[in-house]
Amino acid sequence: MKIKNIDTSEKVFIIAEIGNNHEGSYALAEEMIGLAAETGADAVKFQTIVPERLVSIQQKERIHQLKKFQLSYNDFSKLAKVAKNQSVIFLSTPFDIESAEFLHDLVPAYKIASGDNDFFPLIEVIAKTGKPIIMSTGLMSLDEVKKSVFFIKNIWQASQIKQDLALLHCVSSYPTPTDNANISAIHELGKVADVVGYSDHTLGIDAAVLSACINARIIEKHFTVDNNYSDFRDHQLSANPSDFKEMVDKIRNI
Repeated sequence: MKIKNIDTSEKVFIIAEIGNNHEGSYALAEEMIGLAAETGADAVKFQTIVPERLVSIQQKERIHQLKKFQLSYNDFSKLAKVAKNQSVIFLSTPFDIESAEFLHDLVPAYKIASGDNDFFPLIEVIAKTGKPIIMSTGLMSLDEVKKSVFFIKNIWQASQIKQDLALLHCVSSYPTPTDNANISAIHELGKVADVVGYSDHTLGIDAAVLSACINARIIEKHFTVDNNYSDFRDHQLSANPSDFKEMVDKIRNI
């Protein structure tokens, strides 16, 4: 799989998943891009969330909380430029169709989250862009994975699109206990997709590093400026800049 100037057959593609660890602060998001670049990450990834399109409009309290973490489309446009200036690839996961369409001009590849890997209207819009797709497989059985892969490849075939799809092994538990990481599932995904990888939710960096030993060619790890930045739980399960750099260095050595 080629994502901009990186070929995953030649180099493990390492993604610093900033996600929502910016907590709605554009300044912090910009700072985190620079910190991630310093660790040697190949890409930074955000989540483009429009709260009213993610949860029921009746969940007013949750929408209110999500809005505190929301960055605007204009913010993402600026962050993409910041990433380019820092020589890291900008990615963001869309959670609705309009956001997927907005990101078209900003991202060289699309990431589909585990929660949306059977959201076929969104997947169809993404597949028709003709860009590489990275899909997390948390919450799915192997048969469900095959169904989503078949759906994407059918669209590509009908549209005469020659493109690559990567599947990331993922356990949707935050954090994932190490005895549940099951990284050998990467071998099973290798029977379904040409490119496989790992989206890591364990504490520490061991699982991510070990995944590189069993042919994970894309590795995604949550990234934070400080594990104790706030009580937002993602900070605790993320790698701070020091840990992330150690992880990158070990993967490169492997």
